[in-house]
Amino acid sequence: MEELTPRQNKVARLIQKELAEMLQTYARNWFQGSIISVSVVRISPDLSVAKCYLSIFPDNRKDEIMGTISQHIKEIRYQLGTRIRNQVRIIPELIFNIDDSLDYLQNIENLLKK
Repeated sequence: MEELTPRQNKVARLIQKELAEMLQTYARNWFQGSIISVSVVRISPDLSVAKCYLSIFPDNRKDEIMGTISQHIKEIRYQLGTRIRNQVRIIPELIFNIDDSLDYLQNIENLLKK
């Protein structure tokens, strides 16, 4: 894996912080009773694409929530742009993925218990 530049790290942290705040606000309106956190943001070297990994609780609503997020991706990017437009030149394209690292760890733990 290539080394990230300080600028990539700074922009990724900024996007992670702002998206987390936005998704908490949206969770009240769009996903009642769900908790969404932005676990990791990975940004491309040219800062034009941000892959955002989301942890969603409860697990049984992941598909429904990801569907809603994909329907509103333009609105989310626009709102992000209004928040970070003074810090970056380009508002990156957002790609949302489910962070399944906790599921993976749970699976390994279950296998080790057997």
